Formats: sequence, C-alpha cells, structure tokens
Amino acid sequence: MTTSEYDVIVIGAGPVGENVADRLVQGGLTAAIVERELVGGECSYWACMPTKALLRSAAALRAARQLPGAREAVTGELDVAAVLSRRDSFASNWKDDGQVSWLESAGIGLFRGHGRISGERTVEVTGADGTATTLTARHAVVVATGSSALVPDITGLRDARPWTSREAASAKHVPARLVIIGGGVVGTEMATAFTALGSSVTLLARDGVLPQAEPFVGERVIASLQAADVSVRVGAEATEVRRNADGTVRVTLAEGGQVEADEVLVAIGRTPNSRDIGLDTVGLEPGAWLAVDEALRVVGAGDWLYAAGDVNRRVLLTHQGKYQARNLGDAIVARAKGEPVDTGAWGRHAVTADERAVPQVVFTDPEVASVGLTAAAAGAAGLRTRVVDYDLGWVAGSSLHAEGYQGAARMVVDEDRRVIVGFTLVGPDVAELVHAATIAIVGEVPLDRLWHAVPSFPTVSEVWLRLLETYGR
Repeated sequence: MTTSEYDVIVIGAGPVGENVADRLVQGGLTAAIVERELVGGECSYWACMPTKALLRSAAALRAARQLPGAREAVTGELDVAAVLSRRDSFASNWKDDGQVSWLESAGIGLFRGHGRISGERTVEVTGADGTATTLTARHAVVVATGSSALVPDITGLRDARPWTSREAASAKHVPARLVIIGGGVVGTEMATAFTALGSSVTLLARDGVLPQAEPFVGERVIASLQAADVSVRVGAEATEVRRNADGTVRVTLAEGGQVEADEVLVAIGRTPNSRDIGLDTVGLEPGAWLAVDEALRVVGAGDWLYAAGDVNRRVLLTHQGKYQARNLGDAIVARAKGEPVDTGAWGRHAVTADERAVPQVVFTDPEVASVGLTAAAAGAAGLRTRVVDYDLGWVAGSSLHAEGYQGAARMVVDEDRRVIVGFTLVGPDVAELVHAATIAIVGEVPLDRLWHAVPSFPTVSEVWLRLLETYGR
C-alpha cells in the first residue's frame, strides 16, 4: 500500500469534480481526483453531449423543412449511421484520453480506482488490479460522485435488461419499437430522438409529461410527440416487464393491456452514487443523498467533508453542479488561506442560484427553456405574483425563423418587488433565449429598468418587449 498527501481529495472526476479541483489548483492548493470509470463523467459519455448529438441532426432537418426554399433542397431522410457516428465522436468514442491530458496540464493528480472514505480526511483507493493507495487530505474531502439512473422495483424489470439513459445515449442500433417508462426530461428527449431515427415509440407517462414545468409546456410537447406518431399514454403505469424468448419486451400496464417492444427504456429518476464510498465510517447512511448546508458541507460529518453536484440533490443538472463546484473550490481555498468566506445570498462563495435561478433546457420538439420559479412554485413560496403570457408565434422574428412558428412565453413577476422570478419559453430553438432571463432574475433587474433593455428587431428576443407591454407600465 502506498500513501500520498494532498490539500484536497475529490472523489469523482465528472464535470463537478474536475471544476472543484481546477479552482483549488488555480487557488494555489494541491488536489487529487479519484475516478473508477471514465474521466469526464456521465455528462461527457452518457448524457448531455451524446444525447444532444442524437437530437441535433433531426432538429436541423426539421428547421430546414419549415422554410420555403430550404425545404425544397431537402431530398432525403436522416442518415442514421452518420447520426450515430457523430454521437460517438462527441462521446470521444468512450475514451477519456483527452480528459486525462487536461487533468495533467492543470496539475491535478489522478488516481484510477474505487475511492472509499476510510476515516477523517482519508480516502482509500482500490485499483482494478487490487492495488491499494491511501490518500490523505490536509484540508478537505469533496464527494462529487454524481448519480445513476433509478431502476424501480417493477416485477421482472431488472431481469428484462432494460435500457437506462446510458444505454439510450450509447445505443449502437435503433430499435424498431421502443417503449419508454417516464415522461420527464430523459423520457421526452429520447422519445424525440428515437422517433426521428425511425423507432416506433410508446411513452408511458404515469405522472404526466414534464410535470415540473408550466402546464402549457407538457401540453405542447405532447401534441408535438403525437404529431410525430409517438403513442403518449399519460397516466399509464407499468406493473410488469418481461423479456421474451425472441428478445422482445412485453410491458404490462396497471389499467390493463400490454405494450410489445424491442427495447424498454427506464427514465423515471436518479439515485445517488454513494452506496460504497465509506459513508458508514463517518456515521452516514450508505446509498443516501448527502444533505449539505449552505457551504456545501455534508451535514453530520464534520467540517472537512463536502458534497457537490447531483449527489447532494440540490439540483440534478450539470451546469448547476459546475456552478457549485467553482464556488466551493474557491471557498475551500479561502478557508485554507484564512481569508473570509461569503456564503450569504449571492455572495462569492454562495450557491444562491440553486434555489432562485436554475436554468434548464429540454431539447424536445419544441424546445423548452426555463429559469427560476413556475407560477405554481412562486405561489407556494408565498410570493404575490402576476403571470404574464404571450404567444411566441406573434413575434415578427418568429415568423421569419420558421413558417407557422408556434410557441409560448411566460414571465412570473414578484409584484411586491416588481422583478421577474420565473420565465418559461417553449418553441423551436428557444434554448439560446433563456440566458437573458437568467441574468434578469439573478440581477433582480426591476421591470422599470428592463424597459430600457431594447431587443433587436426582427429577432425572437422581441418577446421581451411584448411581455413588458402586456404587463404594462
């Protein structure tokens, strides 16, 4: 057994772990990362990047077909093999050489193997060959192990070898028939992708389609999926899944009836990667989400253990995890140097945006872009609000963007402060519009000042002016 010492040990080399370590090293500390799989994590190989690559080619084709002149130039269908090949390139063909090179150039130590907390500020790493290395941290240990797809206790499901988000993102073939259990982000995005690639898709959405979004979002996404021949079954619950002798899958529904498919994708949620990382050695429950305080310290584990990203369950989005990571890394550096740490609202080391201004894009057709609170969430928080809606298709820039453009915009205004606390867009190519709303919410820009932020004409961003006009001065 060998022993090494660093200022900080980070368990998990996904985007969150990488960003924590990078900020630490830039701040003058030494850092090492422990990783049992590929450096770069879920987002790089089985989520954000490859899934968006699967979706992009079909989106570009749809956009061309919505424009006279362009649609006449489109003479063929998607080249599925080319789409999958491009997806493979964005997943670096599931090799992490580039990410490892970056770690080396950044001065971050890498230990490959399974990391397990073995005591205060101590992590034991077991390599694939059984070699054990003990790492000790002078200041802190950061858990950034992320999450995995949740496979529920549905009769026969595990034995049926279901796809999860990983298998869907890395699929080498397009099944003729695909049944998806779950109507959330992964379920709807993969329904969009595989339908465009040629699958006959059935979406079982027990709790609705995108149920956490504004109600009109789910309605529009359902209508679009159905127009693309997806069978959307809202309220349908799978009670049993069986893999037949011929390799096909049979899903039995609670309301009666069955769905036959070639593959079944489970997309109902996530579970923390914390089962075997030594939580029991610090009095915590293995396999549990790690509760953290405002400084991202793990509650009940002393002042040396932190958790960032999915595993702390604050926000299960890569960009928010990276946001946590940057601020946490800077905070650990400040503590190590005896400098003040500011975790007050919107402070340098705070993660206030996790609660007030989380942006998210769902790359369905139409796209969904949102930030902050929905109208329902704002009401539940006790805010006195006014909800302002506008038809995105009425904006001049929208009609130029695509023939028959259909979309919707909503802003939720805190009437007591006259600032925006929530913003939602649904429509073709709205993803790039959401950051303006994020800035408005984070900056708490008064509506009176927003009148002076003049949108360029003719762009889709003119919806900002139309919303303000609808609100009134």
